[in-house]
Amino acid sequence: MHKNAVVTTLCYLEKDNRYLMLHRTKKEKDINKDKYIGVGGHTEHGESPEECVRREVLEETGLTMKSCKLRGLLTFVIDDMDEFTFLYTSKDFEGQEIECSEGELAWIDKKKVFDLPLWEGDKIFFTLLEERQDFFSLKLVYVQDVLKQAVLDGRELEIIK
Repeated sequence: MHKNAVVTTLCYLEKDNRYLMLHRTKKEKDINKDKYIGVGGHTEHGESPEECVRREVLEETGLTMKSCKLRGLLTFVIDDMDEFTFLYTSKDFEGQEIECSEGELAWIDKKKVFDLPLWEGDKIFFTLLEERQDFFSLKLVYVQDVLKQAVLDGRELEIIK
């Protein structure tokens, strides 16, 4: 990995046909400002993706995942940075939700997710989460916040604008 590469996790908790999403509103300098995303974050030194996603979900939501499923690998190419994101879902968690320091947590009906302010590429992986049960690899190339290329399992997708 080159010096401008990072490893992150992203998780969507599922309950009653809804996803727990984070409306990113509280940080000033935030690439995700005002967008809805899942919970997760950067791996720490010596931490596996599974350890990271469990820690991040607990820190951001107050919920403890009893199990989670690795659904995909997202490769974000954003200007001069590469981000490798391990994408998880979980239906098996417990605890009391807390207030998140990065934004407002909200349970969003899966049918309404596409009505929210999302990254263009997130719409692709939300579709994959619903339509596929197998592991997928999705590369999303952004130039100045505009999705320029999407490659699913090694095959380029047509981007409809």
